[in-house]
Amino acid sequence: MKLYTLLLRAVLPFALARLWWRSRKHPHYAARWGERLGYGPPLAAGSVWVHAVSVGEVRAGAPLMRQLLDEHPDIPLLVTTTTLTGAAQVEMLFGQSVHHRFAPFDLPGALRRFLETARPRTAVILETELWPNLFEALRRADIPLVLANVRLSERSYRRYRHFRRLTAHMLAVPAVIAVQSSADAGRVQALGAPAQRIHVTGNMKFEMNPTASLREAAQALRYEWGERPVWVAASTHQGEEEIVLDAYVRLRAIFPTLLLILVPRHPERFEAVGKLIRQRGLSVVERSLGWPVNPDIAVLFGDTMGELMLFFAAADCAFIGGSLVETGGHNPLEALALGVPTVFGPHMFNFDEIGKLTREAGAGIQVRDTLSLTEAVGRYLGDQEARFAAGRAGEELVLAHQGACAQTLGLLEPLVRRPPSSSAGP
Repeated sequence: MKLYTLLLRAVLPFALARLWWRSRKHPHYAARWGERLGYGPPLAAGSVWVHAVSVGEVRAGAPLMRQLLDEHPDIPLLVTTTTLTGAAQVEMLFGQSVHHRFAPFDLPGALRRFLETARPRTAVILETELWPNLFEALRRADIPLVLANVRLSERSYRRYRHFRRLTAHMLAVPAVIAVQSSADAGRVQALGAPAQRIHVTGNMKFEMNPTASLREAAQALRYEWGERPVWVAASTHQGEEEIVLDAYVRLRAIFPTLLLILVPRHPERFEAVGKLIRQRGLSVVERSLGWPVNPDIAVLFGDTMGELMLFFAAADCAFIGGSLVETGGHNPLEALALGVPTVFGPHMFNFDEIGKLTREAGAGIQVRDTLSLTEAVGRYLGDQEARFAAGRAGEELVLAHQGACAQTLGLLEPLVRRPPSSSAGP
């Protein structure tokens, strides 16, 4: 633990330099990056603190957070994120109904300052986020910890196994460890977690029910765009846009009116991707400008935040990015829940189980390269029966795996009702 802390302190100047650089581009962040060092105004004591690293974790945890707000309106909800995009997602989904802060670095001083001002009654960490100093700080402050929606891949298990003693020390702290599957439970227990604290609850990422208003907004977009097929390439990474655009050019030879909605994963790449589209000689309009998507527009560039679900709902087929490059893929469930067939590449190790279920259900196709991507998207665009069948299979898959949120909330309930620890205050 001491060596780990010394290493973190050694890299702290570089982390602070990066924060300073990012704050130059984001004035709002400039006033808040001190939160990464634990600084911030005091909050009302006794909040439930939920940590969600970035966009994916915020979306996955949103149903749980909404239920906490609905069932415990008298208990403040504090949500922390690590990324700016995660913070934007929290604001979009919850507005002023929750408190938001950027998570502190895993350093004793930053954690002490954070806990003294946040004063939570319990902490909920979404996904597999194991931080030695944080866990120790919560233990010392007598603040119960819940690890929710935990997934531990074989790759991650092997990595943590190299630090078995430290990992076992951390996994002894949580009062509840809610894992997605029995395989995850076995790996977590093998790393030293007490068996009686491990609960298989399923995957909260399945907990989504698209609203009627979302579908109506998507229908309005389709009406605006006219009678043309629509393909969305979502959460793309560097190296994928070229493949997507190559496939799009090939598909336009078959579907001349095809509209591509291209949505890069990271906002800082918007400018570079926009240039790449124009270099291909394709007519493009940025979503942020609000200009009409006329029939001569080839690409709608999704350079806004928080509209991916709307684009999915308005599309005939979706490509899930981060999967044609070795990033590990992104979550296809949002598209599946909306009845949209999905296509993804070979690198889905972050969502290997969901990818497998999607293929087995006939709700999506896994591809390897430009040619197979073109063929898969072309199949869904050109065969209405196949498209509708895959869409129905996706909706049924999502519905069949729901329930994790209710189980997690049941495990969390006694800790929420528990009086705040007196040591959680300053």
